[in-house]
Amino acid sequence: MSRKGSLSSWGPVWVVFVVLFIHLYRLHFTPDPRVVAQANSQYWVRVPVSTNRGAILDRNGIPLAVSVPAYSLFVDPKFWEPGQAVKLAGLLPPRTLSFLSSSLPGRFHWIARKISPDRSRPIQDLSLEGISFLKEKKRIYPQEDLLSHVLGYCDVDDNGLAGIERNWDLALYAPPQIRFLIRDAAGNLLTTIDDGVVTDDTPGSVVLTIDSRFQHVIERRLDEGVRSAGGKWGAAVCIDPRTGDILASASWPKYNPNIRESFEPELLRNNVISRVYEPGSTLKPIIVGFSLEEKWISPNEKFVGKGSIKIADAVISNVNKKAFGLETPEDILVNSCNVGMSQIGMRFDVYRAYETLRQWGLGVATGVELPGEEIGLLRPPDQWRGVVPANIAIGQGLALTPLQLAQAYLPIANGGKLLRLHIVRRVADGRGAVIYESQREVLRDVLAPATAEWLRRVLRKVVAVGTGKAASTSLADIAGKTGTAQVAEKGLYSENRYVASFAGFWPWDDPQFVLLIVIGEPAGTMTYGGQIAAPIFRHIVEDMHYLHFAEEIQGGRSSESD
Repeated sequence: MSRKGSLSSWGPVWVVFVVLFIHLYRLHFTPDPRVVAQANSQYWVRVPVSTNRGAILDRNGIPLAVSVPAYSLFVDPKFWEPGQAVKLAGLLPPRTLSFLSSSLPGRFHWIARKISPDRSRPIQDLSLEGISFLKEKKRIYPQEDLLSHVLGYCDVDDNGLAGIERNWDLALYAPPQIRFLIRDAAGNLLTTIDDGVVTDDTPGSVVLTIDSRFQHVIERRLDEGVRSAGGKWGAAVCIDPRTGDILASASWPKYNPNIRESFEPELLRNNVISRVYEPGSTLKPIIVGFSLEEKWISPNEKFVGKGSIKIADAVISNVNKKAFGLETPEDILVNSCNVGMSQIGMRFDVYRAYETLRQWGLGVATGVELPGEEIGLLRPPDQWRGVVPANIAIGQGLALTPLQLAQAYLPIANGGKLLRLHIVRRVADGRGAVIYESQREVLRDVLAPATAEWLRRVLRKVVAVGTGKAASTSLADIAGKTGTAQVAEKGLYSENRYVASFAGFWPWDDPQFVLLIVIGEPAGTMTYGGQIAAPIFRHIVEDMHYLHFAEEIQGGRSSESD
């Protein structure tokens, strides 16, 4: 066959191909209006919804953060009549009503996320066309503002943003369930996944070292104390000196993570780990302790406790410039004598003193399982000139967090061992397998047992007859130290801004609790740690005693009834 004949035989095929192409082109770019209408009526959207985020529990299994059923509302503008918005008055915020009263683009808009069944029911009962509901899980905190700075909070999609929620987000987070929302030709909403909000991805859980019973007591007493003193901020932390477990951690002011509208920057700050301050006299037992260990001083040595002393170009004075005469290191601590402590400070080998303070955990992060920890300020030893060693000896010229100071009291309480701190006891994955478990860990020995016992006896005397008498109670043998530090501003110390504190432990001869109370910038006439923080300490010890006593009685009754 000739080439010309071969080509002509393909003519009909090309004609069919061209006609088919034109037809497909028209279908694609100018579809049948009936097809368009049907497609629009069956419009679908892909929506991620929150599922079951893992629980956070205290050491006794009490829930602190859980997920509960909730409803989220959305509007489909195609089926929504803006004039219907008036029917929702009083059920939704004015801003949302204004939004619904306008002409809306698109096919999907959230109008309320994760509201309670009780709040959603009146809206559902209206059966408004264009308003639909999806079941989700909402993160709630059953104890409300209790432990809020430790727990943290999540965003509306259950991503951890602060505290334990953030630090352990990988363990707690459950991937969202994807919903494909479809309307049939009649406009009825369909979903491709059951409304029960189920998922194969099981989240993990976090168990804290916190004891909610103690946390309630400490938060209540701290709140009362700060308000009574007119303070700007407060912090309290309680630790088991035998294990390093943090039993309670309180920061004031506090917030309720269930009410996002209450969130303000100052409320969200965890003072226990992120507030740095000069410790004042609460640092003195640590200074005396390592000075004895280094043989810079001896227990029976006498210092001249004048009312004031000039060192380099500065003058350091006792409160009211009171003179104490000849004092041993024990007397210096009981009287909280700045002049005596300054003389001890001037004996420092500054390089050795700097390293020793770091060995005690000052100027170093504790490594507690929380985000946002500050390390404080401990200037390098080549800057310890002039009056600086004397200032550091009285707890000025350096800054630390309440948690660092509380940790530094552990060796005094437990016989000389600095322990790693823990606020998380255990983390399990979705199958229940433990992926993290805290253990008692001795970081280092910083005191000889005999020196630690000597310090405990001296601090018991501080409470019995010294500046800490307001912490004394007949219900427990308390040992501790008061502190009052001036607030530094623009390189100078303020004459009317103070931080009042009390650090101690009980029972003094076999300590089971270390507790630190810090009140920032009290506004009243009383500004000393012995006046403000020591009574709070006493009230907490008494409350915890009665709590334990009541539980023992209750336990006895339960046994009798069995």
